[in-house]
Amino acid sequence: MVASKILADAYFRCGLQVQAFPAFGMERRGAPVAAFVRASREPVRQRGEIADPNAVIVLDKAILDMVDVTKGLAPGGIVLLNHTLKPGEVDLGAGVKVAMVDATGIAVRHGIGTSLAPIVNTVILGAFARLDPFLDEASILAAVADGVPSKVQSNLAAAKEAFAGLKAE
Repeated sequence: MVASKILADAYFRCGLQVQAFPAFGMERRGAPVAAFVRASREPVRQRGEIADPNAVIVLDKAILDMVDVTKGLAPGGIVLLNHTLKPGEVDLGAGVKVAMVDATGIAVRHGIGTSLAPIVNTVILGAFARLDPFLDEASILAAVADGVPSKVQSNLAAAKEAFAGLKAE
């Protein structure tokens, strides 16, 4: 949820109209959470889950075993995955571009969260800013600086490292 708010802020800083909202399962606590961000040059009037996303960000590779993250993905869509693998080592189907960043490792190195429970949201957004043509590094960093409750400098450094270290097909 925090990541979607920061991402929406970054898009807004780039001059886009935005909407961000989470979608919880019935369990609410402990269940995977999906968060959606709509960004457009035109006013955002559709208020609901995104059925055909251009990009999907996966914070934990284990989600791939539970959910088809490519369902409805637009042709040529991108899946950004938090993992140490190389993009060619994960096959998500024809036409799906895969990008990787070791957000967990970066978060641990920068002391964001703990080694057992690293917080990867700002890290992965740094990498995503490099993938999305509507974003830039300055916008995501400004949104991170305003959106994190603590360890601002660590989060900024981690987002910069992810921006620089993104691996994409």
